[in-house]
Amino acid sequence: MRTIQVLALFTAFAPVAVCGAESPQAGGDAAAAPYTIEEVPLGPIPSRFIETIISEDGCHVAFVVIEGDKFCVLIDGQAGPEYEGGIFGLVFSPDWKRAAHVSVASVATTKGAKFWVVIDGQAGPEYDGIGGGSIQFSPDGKRVAYAASQNYKKFVVIDGQAGPEYDGIGIGSLGFSPDGKRVAYVAAKSNKKFVVLDGQEGQQYDYIVGDSLAFSPDGKRVAYVARKGDRWLVVLDSQEGPEYDGILEGTPVFSPDGKRLAYGAAKGDQWCVVIDGEAGPAYDGIMEGSLVFSPDGKRVGYAAQRGDKGFAVSDGKPGPEYDGIAAARLQFDSDTGQPAFAMRKGKKWSNVSPRQWRPTYDGVRGGSFVFSPDGKRVMYAARKGDKWFVVLDGEAGAEYDEILEGTPVFSPDGKRVAYGAGKDRKRFVVLDGHEGTAYDGIRNLVFSPHGKQVAYGAQKVDKFFVVVDGQPIPGYDGVLGGPVFRPDGTLEYLAVKAGNLFRVKHVPAEKG
Repeated sequence: MRTIQVLALFTAFAPVAVCGAESPQAGGDAAAAPYTIEEVPLGPIPSRFIETIISEDGCHVAFVVIEGDKFCVLIDGQAGPEYEGGIFGLVFSPDWKRAAHVSVASVATTKGAKFWVVIDGQAGPEYDGIGGGSIQFSPDGKRVAYAASQNYKKFVVIDGQAGPEYDGIGIGSLGFSPDGKRVAYVAAKSNKKFVVLDGQEGQQYDYIVGDSLAFSPDGKRVAYVARKGDRWLVVLDSQEGPEYDGILEGTPVFSPDGKRLAYGAAKGDQWCVVIDGEAGPAYDGIMEGSLVFSPDGKRVGYAAQRGDKGFAVSDGKPGPEYDGIAAARLQFDSDTGQPAFAMRKGKKWSNVSPRQWRPTYDGVRGGSFVFSPDGKRVMYAARKGDKWFVVLDGEAGAEYDEILEGTPVFSPDGKRVAYGAGKDRKRFVVLDGHEGTAYDGIRNLVFSPHGKQVAYGAQKVDKFFVVVDGQPIPGYDGVLGGPVFRPDGTLEYLAVKAGNLFRVKHVPAEKG
């Protein structure tokens, strides 16, 4: 058991989901729109806890708390039932309205320890074991599935009903379709593996890659990677594709509409991309994570290697060769329909877009390379010497000691730009080219959906703020999650003050 200090959780910088408000704001530290600040108390921070989970929007928090020899789950300040043996594997439905975890008996019986899954505070049947990390909620949160074992047999429990028994269940293979109506997983009998889809067993193979099992976005199709002897193949809708010497990790990939499928495959020491069953040109390598469909699903791009040169391939046609490619996943330029990515020539880095060529930088951070939502603008973080800056539409901005991870970001309409920067050990937000107030730390930079407001978390010495429209309001001992804009314009986050947890809401004056 380890005791975690709460304040240690409040300093990381990461992007967060945005949901929207629309009060006007100018660049830099603009005057804040009028708000009524509401603090909803959620109770004290527990003194001892072994796990913390914060929702993606930063507005819900759960602790696995230990008090003496008792364990319980504390969700937004509300304690659930106590258990003596321990709690692990805590998960939530996507909307955080439901919770599930595994509990274990405190004292093993003569037949061994017993485990059960607790869903919404209700204990399920006892089993000899529960698959670690196997609890899955459907995307709509209405269904729950997990792997369990009893008397040396393994099975999947779906909506409280135990399924057929097998010799094994594939780790990481259990999942729902996007609409929540279908369930698939990998199972084993003797030395053979197969996919169980909607309760029906598929073709047996020598091996199936569990985390390759994937539904199409519309949930109508299923694909996975399997092995026969020493040959590998992709199975799509129970139909076997051609056999190869290997299949690229992270593939197959469905198009956004689910109608097309692509994956990387090896023939000897050469690699190709197979699109809709047809193998493309052979290269020395295909970059993992680079395979991508255009948003309309009509085009396919990926990064390939020939010798020590890298290049982008679009619709089977290789582009110019470069000395290196930094961004693993390509993106498509909406105006030209061509791939765009970060690359290196000699010692100089740049982005490659059909509209731009700027080979003047010593480094480009591949993960920062982003298009605006409409695809008409592009930006990324670049370096000259030891100075970093943001390149927007081919033009370099002001130089800083650092550009913070998770930035830069476009507003949802693509008209505004913001990023976190650092200079002389201070950090601040640069909004539309204007520097904001300097702090010791910056986190979770978010635009409202209409792009007219900006909010982020900040730290100054031992006080924490949420800064909205350039104004820090107010100071806390910690900001645990958020901020996030709600559809009605309310800004919401979790904060800690004097050892107590609060849900803080900045409600626009006209709604207060």
